[in-house]
Amino acid sequence: MNGAAPVRQQPEQITFAPNFAAWQKIARCALAKDLAPENTIWEELGSNQPALAMFDEHEAQGDTPNTRFRVPKSFVESAMRVARHRDPKRWALLYRLLWRLTHGEPRLLEIVVDPDVNDLMRMDKGVRHDVHKMRAFVRFRAIQHDGATWHVAWFEPEHHIVELNAPFFRDRFASMRWSILTPERCVHWDGRNLTFTTGVPKSEAPREDATEELWRTYYANIFNPARVKTKAMQKEMPKRYWKNLPEAEIIPVLLEEAPARVEKMLRESDAQIARGGNYSIAQPPLTNEWEKLREAACACRACPLWKNATQTVFGEGPRHAEIMLLGEQPGDVEDRGGRAFIGPAGQLLDQALTEAGIDRAKVYVTNAVKHFKWEPRGKRRIHQTPNSRDIAACRPWLEAELGLIKPRVLVCLGSTAATTIFGAGVRVLRDRGQVRESKFATKTMITFHPSALLRAPDEGTREKQYAQFVSDLRVALDCIKTPAGNSQLEHELAFH
Repeated sequence: MNGAAPVRQQPEQITFAPNFAAWQKIARCALAKDLAPENTIWEELGSNQPALAMFDEHEAQGDTPNTRFRVPKSFVESAMRVARHRDPKRWALLYRLLWRLTHGEPRLLEIVVDPDVNDLMRMDKGVRHDVHKMRAFVRFRAIQHDGATWHVAWFEPEHHIVELNAPFFRDRFASMRWSILTPERCVHWDGRNLTFTTGVPKSEAPREDATEELWRTYYANIFNPARVKTKAMQKEMPKRYWKNLPEAEIIPVLLEEAPARVEKMLRESDAQIARGGNYSIAQPPLTNEWEKLREAACACRACPLWKNATQTVFGEGPRHAEIMLLGEQPGDVEDRGGRAFIGPAGQLLDQALTEAGIDRAKVYVTNAVKHFKWEPRGKRRIHQTPNSRDIAACRPWLEAELGLIKPRVLVCLGSTAATTIFGAGVRVLRDRGQVRESKFATKTMITFHPSALLRAPDEGTREKQYAQFVSDLRVALDCIKTPAGNSQLEHELAFH
């Protein structure tokens, strides 16, 4: 019997524009033709290549019902990012996953050990990581163009993320005119419209501007040698980005000097403790009048901090506020202005309170320490964390405020505030968002200090922690909506 051998189907070459929208449209047509992944070859369309006409009949008919396929929303979201990956095999991977999702494996994405799913997750993570690094490491330099100031930055992304990231920079720097140049794609914002152009060589980008020396000075001043973790630092700021960062040239020197600077800090701390006699415990007057309490605090000399501070920064807010926010100490802006949380951290706090649905005018804000502790660095006043003696000396003022205001909810912003209320052993990242009882308020919780969000190592961390910060403030708001004494709800909030 002479049986004819089965004819093997020749793979069909699919040429398309290398973007998600074009791939999605052509992939629908391929599914409608029942083209299995092993029978397709995906080829990106170059600028001078004509597209193949193999799907023209579908184009003419329009997107008919039989070319629509249901897939998980999470796949579409991941696919849109993976389409920005540099790996040329991404298109075949996406179609292979699409085929499997629509041919009997609807829960495929839950199988993280599947090789295709694992590759999808790896590429998705790579693109998201690149997006965050671009947001963290773009540095603009000012130039004059047509009589106006234009800010230009150079960046070398690993993947095709310029269009994906452009809305972020448009919203963040809406008041500037700027360009971000890269080797493959450039984006420009003129104050009204985003435009994209082809890539340029690095020589097209400005080399330096007048603000860079100021930035290097600022970076050197905020560099904390006691917190240096070189491996973690290189993980968050890989060396491949250093060449485009003005502060990069001083990092090796700062790392080399770190041990000596830490030793100096320890000696100065020991010397301050040895002097001792400058500390006592504050003695607030016995009064129910907030103004008298504030006046007495302004004359406090219980610790040495008053000598270098401009003024005492006492708390402020309604006398019967249901929520009290407790920070660490006033900053440079607060020290000069005489009010709590009016600097950059205060502005971020205002934004978060608004998003959480809390009216700042109805909240009492104060700090564990009432004077600004700082050290001089050139012409700048650099924040120093108050030590246990500073906090102990000032504690009676805080307790007097708490006794006068009697808040239903006390929110500790950051580790200094949390330690002041709960003692040693608390951790912001571990304990944030939990509602517990303290001696000062039946509902007390810990969350981030807004200044910690401003110091986040990258944009991704900052966005995540800011969202958690707003969420914690909403928990505080929910607490005052709950009738006092509802212990069951307090338990649910604490262990939610």
